Amino acid sequence: MDRRASDSSDRVAGAPAPITAWWLGRTRYRDAWDLQHRLVSARAAGAIGDQLLLLEHEPVLTLGRHSDPSHVLASPGELAARQIELIRTERGGEVTYHGPGQLTAYPIVRLADRGLYIRSFVRALEGALSETCAAFGVEAGPKDGFPGCWCADGTRKIGAVGVRVERGVTYHGIALNVSVRLADFGLIDACGMPGLESTSIARERDEAAEPPVESVAGVAAAFAPALARALSAPLVGALPPRADTARARVDLERLIGHATYVPSAATVAGAS
Repeated sequence: MDRRASDSSDRVAGAPAPITAWWLGRTRYRDAWDLQHRLVSARAAGAIGDQLLLLEHEPVLTLGRHSDPSHVLASPGELAARQIELIRTERGGEVTYHGPGQLTAYPIVRLADRGLYIRSFVRALEGALSETCAAFGVEAGPKDGFPGCWCADGTRKIGAVGVRVERGVTYHGIALNVSVRLADFGLIDACGMPGLESTSIARERDEAAEPPVESVAGVAAAFAPALARALSAPLVGALPPRADTARARVDLERLIGHATYVPSAATVAGAS
């Protein structure tokens, strides 16, 4: 069936609109940031539907719009020597580290279309993080008063949440530590909390922490349907291992450039 015809019939029947997932693999932070801005503009204009970008970054530190730069513990010289950029963004939250071995997900969602407020959306993100961890045998969940996902009764943080809403559309999102080098969190007071202990799926499973892209791809394939369930949305798009990152980048540019373009990827089996 033609995807445009399918989407049209879904709207007529009153079924929830789908969210389209894209696996982009290793992506520079500024490239993903620019892509989010362009997708938000198209989504706010009603030219495209909800999107979910799934990727991992080269090492980078990002500051929330109101975060305190004193929580960056590394000197400018140390960051330069390690080729780690420090970027202030418009998202909420404090300083965050992104790097290989960490899943980063950016949902571009128009909240009103799904009857959501920002708090319920954040809860959906936290629920999807918890469900994803559980799929890999790691017990984790939210912690009252502290956004994100936590292990060991809230003493170790495994996932971060930082969201921005513009014109009713969300962007930025979550970071989930899969097999990231935890020593890199020593560059910062993670989430603005001195002494915060960061953890990862690999650490909680007593596995060696190696950051191959394949480890993140497998977790991305679990997170996307978990978030779709939390949002009561059908999920479309190609996920690992079937996803083609080069094709995804081309399709995304076409999606942004042509409002009537609809990606050709098959519906993800098992999504609801």
